[in-house]
Amino acid sequence: MRGEGAFPVRLRFAERGKVRFISHRDAARAFDRAFRIEALPLALSEGFSPRPKVSFGLALSVGHESIAEYMDVRFSEPVDLETLPARLTAALPEGIEVTGVALLADRAPALQESVTAVEWELEVAKMDESEVSVEEISLRLIALFEKTSLPVNRIRKGREDIVDIRPALTRMSVIESGSVGIVLTAEIATQPAARPSEIVTVLGEDLRAVRVLRTAQWIERDGNRQEPLTADAARVSEARAS
Repeated sequence: MRGEGAFPVRLRFAERGKVRFISHRDAARAFDRAFRIEALPLALSEGFSPRPKVSFGLALSVGHESIAEYMDVRFSEPVDLETLPARLTAALPEGIEVTGVALLADRAPALQESVTAVEWELEVAKMDESEVSVEEISLRLIALFEKTSLPVNRIRKGREDIVDIRPALTRMSVIESGSVGIVLTAEIATQPAARPSEIVTVLGEDLRAVRVLRTAQWIERDGNRQEPLTADAARVSEARAS
């Protein structure tokens, strides 16, 4: 049973275009402003410095786009889920669009701790701008998955560590030729995790990422896989096409 005034929802949103160059913190500020513009009844934490009960999922790196970002918001009273996506999108910067909302079930697990896999769409090209083909990238993918270890250098707290990202790579495939390079998809586990830039590095140090788009996040429990919007939902509302 929900506590008095508890109305927890999960939002799905996209970040496309120039807005990809803003930080995760700036995106959070944009949502805070949108909530205030729409005068939405945010629930507040207790204590001397009450804060809105808002929590984001996995952070999106600057320069990356996404059609599958998520955040949890707790309202102090019920809001209209049908109109909420359009209201928030109208109050957000161009390029951020709320595409779905769900009323969360009681005691839904934390969003960041729940996601088990992420899907990316990457467009890669040669560093020296020479031509790269679908066949070449396909052969590189085959060779990549034949390896048992894929060590990469990663900086942690000012110290360089070597991390094996091979266990994180569950699936990769070539889609087509893109506007500049070759477009491929990659599914990455979150524990352990691998970054899109690291995937490009192990695919070939002569390659660079032209475009990076997060296309999906998944929560898997007991062999059942769902997107975060529906995994812990009591009710879901998709944004209407404009």
